Amino acid sequence: MLKLFFAALLLFAFTPQTQSLTDISWISGDWQTAPGGRRQIEEHWTAAAGGSMMGVSRTIAGDKTVEFEYLRIEQRADAIYYVAHPKARCPGTDFKLTRATTTEAVFENPQHDFPKRIIYRKTDDGLTASIDAGEGTKGMSFVFKKMN
Repeated sequence: MLKLFFAALLLFAFTPQTQSLTDISWISGDWQTAPGGRRQIEEHWTAAAGGSMMGVSRTIAGDKTVEFEYLRIEQRADAIYYVAHPKARCPGTDFKLTRATTTEAVFENPQHDFPKRIIYRKTDDGLTASIDAGEGTKGMSFVFKKMN
């Protein structure tokens, strides 16, 4: 009986847990980087509903929009995906959610040129988004605060 209990415990421990959009719903909201720099970035994310979260990002330099991106995070049959459409490019690029906690969401696409990973981290006073070329590589981070 004890062997059966440990076998069941091991099976549960190594079975991937199904993730849902509610696990990463803390990403929703209106975010911006600090004003006053050369560029300011905004991200706007809807609440999770209908199996997706919709987002848009824009980068402003001076009085011009110099970059923009349509984004979505969607629940599919096999996993959750972050889909990026820089400059409204179609088709979008898929990044699979590989790790999610109450303060971190890691999306990966090892076949993509750059970035290979997109990481969102919830902080005490905002959100940090990072992109890199994979675990252990140098990347870029963007510190966001809630917009008023």
